[in-house]
Amino acid sequence: MIARAAIYGMLGLMAEILWTGMGSFLSGDPSLRSYTYLWMFPIYSLAIFLEPIHDRMRSHFWFFRGLIYMTLFFTGEYITGTLLKLLIGLCPWHYSSPFAVNGLIRLDYGPAWFCAGLIFEKVHDFLDLRVFSK
Repeated sequence: MIARAAIYGMLGLMAEILWTGMGSFLSGDPSLRSYTYLWMFPIYSLAIFLEPIHDRMRSHFWFFRGLIYMTLFFTGEYITGTLLKLLIGLCPWHYSSPFAVNGLIRLDYGPAWFCAGLIFEKVHDFLDLRVFSK
């Protein structure tokens, strides 16, 4: 379980680096500056708890599954951001957008989280079949 969680943590960090680098590109920064926070590793590692949810939802329509993942990711981001504010006095990310909710989540990122959930399913299946096969 720890190895699987670590894989999700590393994949999450890499995805965030790519996401923020693309944001730099789209805003005209030729350096393609990317960033993340070390706090994100344990947060992305929490994807391990999505595996049983994926197993139970496997037969459902992909659009329904994507909506569930999007909702779970928003919820997780909001809760972990709030916990970090309580534990260390700040949340490393702070969204300032008309679509931000308390600076902790951005509703306009919904499509990205929707897709991330469906990609997570492929990663989970790959780990089950190729890396940690029984």
